[in-house]
Amino acid sequence: MSSLIVNQPLLPVSPPVPDGRLCSSRTGALAARLRGAIEKRTARVGVIGLGYVGLPLVELFAGKGFPVLGFDVDATKVERLQAGQSYIGHIASERVAALRDGGHFEATFDFSRLSEADAILICVPTPLGLHREPDLSAVIATGRSIGQSLRPGQLVVLESTTYPGTTRDVLRPELEAGGLAAGRDFFLAYSPEREDPGNPDYSARNIPKVVGGWDEASGELARLLYEAAVPRVVPVTSCEVAEACKILENTYRAVNIALVNELKLVFERMGIDVWEVIDAAKTKPFGFQAFYPGPGLGGHCIPIDPFYLTWAARQYGLNTRFIELAGEINTAMPHHVVERVVRH
Repeated sequence: MSSLIVNQPLLPVSPPVPDGRLCSSRTGALAARLRGAIEKRTARVGVIGLGYVGLPLVELFAGKGFPVLGFDVDATKVERLQAGQSYIGHIASERVAALRDGGHFEATFDFSRLSEADAILICVPTPLGLHREPDLSAVIATGRSIGQSLRPGQLVVLESTTYPGTTRDVLRPELEAGGLAAGRDFFLAYSPEREDPGNPDYSARNIPKVVGGWDEASGELARLLYEAAVPRVVPVTSCEVAEACKILENTYRAVNIALVNELKLVFERMGIDVWEVIDAAKTKPFGFQAFYPGPGLGGHCIPIDPFYLTWAARQYGLNTRFIELAGEINTAMPHHVVERVVRH
C-alpha cells in the first residue's frame, strides 16, 4: 500500500484540553455532522476489499444513492470493475456495468484517498495460519493504512469475521497510532458480514445487519448508516458481542454438520438411509433443523471461523473440546468419501 497523506478534518482539530466537557462537545459536533450526512445520503462510503463481501456492499450503498469509493490492493480487480466486468462467479458483469454507469461508484487502489471517505467499511480476508491460528495480517495492514490518513469525524467499521476482542485490541491501536482516539475523535464499530455466495434467497439486500459499537455514539452512527441501506439492523451493546455473534453462527453450522456427518457413518453401518431419516425428522415443526452430510466442509467461512474461537478460548485457559471434535469429524470426511468412491 502506498504512503498516505493526512487531509484536513471535518472540523478544526483543537489542542488537547483537560476539560472533558469541551472534548465531549467537540465529539458531539463530529457525530452530528456525520449523522446529518448519512441522513442526506451525502456521506461518502469507503469499502476496503472488493471481493464477495465488499462488492455487494458497494452495490447496496451505491444503489441507495450514497457516493461509494471502493479500495482494493489488486489493481487488476480495480481495472475490471472500471471496465464493468465481474470477477466473482455469482455476480454477473451486467450488475457491475450498471454499478459503474450509475454515477455513484468509483474503484481505486490508491489508499491515500481513504481520507475522502466519511465511513470506511473493512472487508478483508481473515484466514488461518499454518497452525490454525488467526491470521489477522490483512486487518492489521488495513488498520495501519487507515490510521495514517484518519481524520476526525470518520466512522470505521470492521466486517471481517474474527474472534471477540479484535476490533478493540487489534484494529483500534493501529487506528489510534496517529494520535486520534476512538470515541473522541473518530467512531469505531463492528458489523459481521453474513454473505452466503450464490444463495438465491438471501443476500446483503435482505439479511439483517448486527452492529456493535466501541461506544454508544459509534454504535448509533453505524446503526444509522446500515439502516439507510438494509431493511433491518440489530444493535448490540459492544463490538465483542457482534464479533461473538458471527462466530456463534458459523460454529453452530460447523458442529451440526459434524453431527450429521457422524450419523451418516453410523446409519450407513446399520444399513439405514440417512437422507430418509433427515426427511422424516424435519417434519417435526419445532426443536429440529435439518443439516445434511457431505464431504466435510466448504465455503469461505465455516471451515475456518470455529478455529478462531478455539484459539481465543485458549487465551483464557479453556479448551473447546466440542468444537475441536467437530473439526476432526469434518476433516476426516473427504477421506471417507474417497474410500467409498474407490470401493464402488
